[in-house]
Amino acid sequence: MRRGIAGIAGARVVAAEFPRTRVRPLTTEPRPAVLGRLLVGRTIAAVLRRGKRVVLELADDDRPADTRWLAIEPRMTGLMLVVDPPTEEHVRLVLSLDQGGRRDGPKRLLFWDRRGLGTIRLHDRAGLDAACGPRKLGPDGLDVTGDELAQRLGRSRRAVKPALLDQRAVAGIGNIYAAEILFRVGIDPRSACRRLSRDAWERIAAATRSVLAEAVKCEGSSIGDETYRTADNRVGQFQHRHRVYGREGEPCTACGTPVIRIVQAQRATFFCGECQRRPGARRVSPGSRRGLLLNE
Repeated sequence: MRRGIAGIAGARVVAAEFPRTRVRPLTTEPRPAVLGRLLVGRTIAAVLRRGKRVVLELADDDRPADTRWLAIEPRMTGLMLVVDPPTEEHVRLVLSLDQGGRRDGPKRLLFWDRRGLGTIRLHDRAGLDAACGPRKLGPDGLDVTGDELAQRLGRSRRAVKPALLDQRAVAGIGNIYAAEILFRVGIDPRSACRRLSRDAWERIAAATRSVLAEAVKCEGSSIGDETYRTADNRVGQFQHRHRVYGREGEPCTACGTPVIRIVQAQRATFFCGECQRRPGARRVSPGSRRGLLLNE
C-alpha cells in the first residue's frame, strides 16, 4: 500500500472530504470536521509505514515545527487508492492534491473501507510515538532477527502462530503470512514458543523476512471475494504462491498430505501435519498423523 501511493509525496492537500454514508462509520480522531481543517494546506512530505499503518508526514510550510502525521490503519478491508474506488458508498476519506506542476502524480488519495474497521488518526510527534513507537510495535517483520524473536517470544507459553500476530512482538505479520512462514520452516503452528530452539527462531526470522519481501513484491494477496486491491485497483498476486493458507483438504505442495485447517485465537490456521512438526514429535505415517492432529 505504501509503495502504491508513494507518488503523492510532495503534493499539497487542497481539500479533505469525509463523504456521508449509511454504512458503519470509521474511528476518526479528531472528528472529521476538525480533521479536515487541519489537513488542508499541508504538504505531504513523506509516505511512511509503521507496522500495518500507512503514515503520511504532513508539513506546514508556514510553521515548519508543526509537522503532523496522519496514520491510517486499513485492517481487514481497507484500501488506499489513487484511482476510482470499487464502490462509492464505502469511500471514507478523499484528499484532493495539488502536485505543483507535476503532470504524472496522483490528483487525489482515497481511503475505502467496506466493513468500517479501519481507523484514521492525526498525531503530533508525541502521539505518533505513543501509537506507533517501540512501546506499541515490535521490530519490523522485514528486518526482524532471530535474536529479537527469541528475546520477545522465547519464554512465552503461547502457541507460535498466534504469537507471531502480536504486533508488540513483531510488527507487520498478518494471518496469511504467519501460516506461510511456519510452513516454510516446518514448524507446527501449535508449538509453544518456549519449546522452540534458538535455531528455530533464526529460521522463523529468516522466513519472515523472505515471505514478507516476496509478498510485497507480488503486491499482496487478494483472496475470497478479492476485496484487497492495489492502489491502482488491481488484484495482488501472492495468493498464487500460497502453500497452505486457504488450501484446506488440498494436497501439500511438498508431501501430498491434505492441508489441515484449525482455529487459533479466533483466526483460521492452515498447515501440513506431516511437514510441520512440534519440537520432539515422532514421525508417523501420513494417515495416522492426520488422524491424530484432527482429534487433538
